[in-house]
Amino acid sequence: MVFSLSLAAVFLSSFILTFLVTPVLIRKMAKRGIVGKDMNKYEKPGIAELGGVSPLLGISLGIIVAIFISTYIGGLDVNLTLLFASFLTILLVGFIGVIDDLIGWKKGIRQWQHALFPVFAALPLMAVQAGTDIVILPFLGAASLGVLYSLIIVPLGITGSSNAFNMLAGFNGLEAGLGIILIGTLSLIAFLTGRTEALILGAAILGALIAFLRYNWFPAKVFGGDSLTLMIGASVATISIVGNMEKVGISLIALHWAELAFKAKHKF
Repeated sequence: MVFSLSLAAVFLSSFILTFLVTPVLIRKMAKRGIVGKDMNKYEKPGIAELGGVSPLLGISLGIIVAIFISTYIGGLDVNLTLLFASFLTILLVGFIGVIDDLIGWKKGIRQWQHALFPVFAALPLMAVQAGTDIVILPFLGAASLGVLYSLIIVPLGITGSSNAFNMLAGFNGLEAGLGIILIGTLSLIAFLTGRTEALILGAAILGALIAFLRYNWFPAKVFGGDSLTLMIGASVATISIVGNMEKVGISLIALHWAELAFKAKHKF
């Protein structure tokens, strides 16, 4: 009961802050001229951009609430070091997205830079050796990758997932909606398998995305931008790693690569 209430507090705090901050952010972005044309509407109106900032704030509050409950109240048996490292990785990727949204189109950030920057954001997870280094290899069975898991698999997972999710953004509600489906799936598995850190991350992220979708749904009042899409992709990888759900995470994000290949074949 206490655990369920604690999760609800994490979800609601993230949801409420995102829900309240997003309309304020929309007005601020419109006032500062940080808008983009909505090519999916006939009138092509200007829509506020940089919307991913509000979910990042909501997620931050949700994680702070989780840490507070674990430290002072109890009810959440959680590895705070792992939880904070996971949150920091997601936050750093989101910050990279914010910078890209603000100056990327001016500076012309290249594709290799998009692939490289999230690798640095994976450093917190690498530092705490998140995940398990035991993997199942075809024909060989279980094998330990040792330190190679933290130094190679983790950063590749973060940059691969964040960039894959970022490639097919564009339609009203698409990014937040797909994010809810992916994170919701991982959160359900985390709940069934008792992966507390992954479940807390999922609760905070779901709260923020559901609240944000209210303003991003057609007709969208705000665009998430790279700050949202990169963050969602990194969240999928992070939850998969800390929850030892790498196979599920790969399966979920692989659909984005398949969809990208299909659309590229038909010239989008």
